[in-house]
Amino acid sequence: MTAPVLAIEGLTIGLPAGGDRANAVEDVSLLVRPGEIVCVVGESGSGKSITASAVMGLLPKGLPIRSGRIIFEGKDLLRLPPEALRALRGARLGMVFQEPMTALNPLMRIGEQIAEAFCVHGVRGDLRARVLALLEDVRLPDPPAIIDAYPFRLSGGQRQRVMIAMALALGPSLLIADEPTTALDVTTQMQILRLIRNLQEHRGTGVLFITHDFGVVAEIADHVVVMQHGRIVEQGDAGRVLNAPSHPYTRALIAAVPHGRARPAAASASEPVLEVERLDKSFRRGAGLFRRGVPVPAVADATFTLSKGETLGVVGESGSGKSTLARCVVRLIEPDRGRIAFRGTDLLALRRAAMKPFRSRIQMVFQDPYASLNPRRRVGDIIAEGPVSHGMPRAEALARARELLSLVQLDPGAMDRFPHEFSGGQRQRIGIARALALEPELLVADEPVSALDVSVQAQILELLDGLRRRLSLTMLFITHDLRVAAQVCDRIAVMQKGRIVELGETARVFGAPQHPYTRELLESIPGRTWTPPLEAA
Repeated sequence: MTAPVLAIEGLTIGLPAGGDRANAVEDVSLLVRPGEIVCVVGESGSGKSITASAVMGLLPKGLPIRSGRIIFEGKDLLRLPPEALRALRGARLGMVFQEPMTALNPLMRIGEQIAEAFCVHGVRGDLRARVLALLEDVRLPDPPAIIDAYPFRLSGGQRQRVMIAMALALGPSLLIADEPTTALDVTTQMQILRLIRNLQEHRGTGVLFITHDFGVVAEIADHVVVMQHGRIVEQGDAGRVLNAPSHPYTRALIAAVPHGRARPAAASASEPVLEVERLDKSFRRGAGLFRRGVPVPAVADATFTLSKGETLGVVGESGSGKSTLARCVVRLIEPDRGRIAFRGTDLLALRRAAMKPFRSRIQMVFQDPYASLNPRRRVGDIIAEGPVSHGMPRAEALARARELLSLVQLDPGAMDRFPHEFSGGQRQRIGIARALALEPELLVADEPVSALDVSVQAQILELLDGLRRRLSLTMLFITHDLRVAAQVCDRIAVMQKGRIVELGETARVFGAPQHPYTRELLESIPGRTWTPPLEAA
C-alpha cells in the first residue's frame, strides 16, 4: 500500500485544570494517504479541530501535548524546531480555516494575500500570473477583478475558494480543511466539495476534512474517523461506517441528519395571519455623500400568505433575499413598496410608535446565537427585557423567564448566568425563549440552526416543532438547508435573486419541482443519494 502522508500515533493533548475532562484529545491515531480524503466527524468539543491544529503546530499555549507522534512525510512534527515547522506550513502543509472572513486580512487585496504565501517561501517571478492561475483553478468568476478586490467584496463561497487557493498555492502534499462548508448554502457547498475532490484527484493531495455533517461525509469521504469527547470511537472505510455503523454514538449522529423527506402539510386554519403583497426592497451599491449609487434589488415582487398554525419555509442561496424578506416582515428594514398585513392591519401604514403593540405579536429568532445575545446581561434579564418594556412588572417577567427556560429544556437555575457560559445550541434555546416571552402569534426564524452540530440541530428543530404544535405558533422559517426545510415546513417558497420563483406544499416542491433553480437546489443536497441505514431499516 502507499505510504501515508500523515500518521498520527497515540496523540494526547491536555486541557487546563478545571476543564470538563482531563484531555482535549486522548490516544488519537489515524492515517491519511496520498490521494485520500479522510473525514473526521463529531460534535463541537469532540477534539476534531484541536487535532488539526496540532498537525499544523497552531495549538494554544494552554494545551500541552502529553504524548504521541505526528509523522508527516517521515518527520515527527512534534520534534521539529519552530523554523523547520514554519518552512513546512504553506509549502507542504496547507489549511483551509472554518471562517474565511476572520482568516483573511480585511486590509489587503485578495491577490496580495495569496502572493504573500509565495513571498514567504522565497518564490520569485511573475506572481500575479501565478495568482490568476490559482483563482482560475478554484473556479472563481472573473479572476482579474477578484485579484484586486478586498475580502468584504466577495461572497462567503468566494472567500472560501480564496482560502483554498491560498492553501494550495505551493502544492502541499496534505490539505487540512476545517469545517469549510458549514455555513454555506447547498449549491455553494456542493461546488466547494466538488472542487476539493477534483483538486485532490488531479494533484494526489491527501485531505484531512473536518466536519459534523454526515451528508458531506457521504459526498466525498474515502475513510471516516468518528470522535467523541476527545477519543476516536469508530473509524473505517466510508461505505462501512455510513451504511453499517457499529458505535452507538455514530448511529446517533447519523440518526440526527435531516432526512430530506417532505412531511405532510399540517391542516391549518383558513384565517390568514400574514399577507405579503408585491413587496420590494432595494439597496444602493456605491452610494456616497454626492452619489446616489446603483440600486440593487434584494426583494422583488414578493407575494405570499401565511395561515394560522402553518410553517412556511423560505429557501435559497446566500444573497437570494431570504433574510431581507424576514427583516422587512418584522420591520427591522423598511421596504420600498408593497403591503405587509398582520391580522388584516397593514404594518407599513403604521408609524414606528404605532408598531409597538405588534412587536409583542411578531417575534424573531436570529441566525447567530453568539451575536444576538447581550454578553453583559444575565440570561434572566435578557428574556425578561421584552415583557418589561411592554409594561409587565419585573418580578412577573422574571418568573415568566424561568418558566420559558423550562419550556425550551434548559435548567431554570441558568437565570443568573451569562451567555458565554452556554454552548451554541443552548444559546439558541435562550434566543427562542426570549422570542416566546411576549407570547407571539408569528415567529420569524432566520437560519436558526445553520451553524449548529447535526445532533444539536435536530434537538432545536424538534423543540421548534413541538412549540409550534403546543402554542399554535405560525412560523416563517428561513433556511438554506433543504433537508431542514423538508423536515419542519408545510409549504416552501424558493427565492432566487430576490424573487419567489416557486411556492407550494413541501411534498409537491420536493417531489415535482417546477422551476429549474429548485431542481438545481435539490440536486445540490450533500449525500442526496445516500439513505441512512437506520432510516432504511
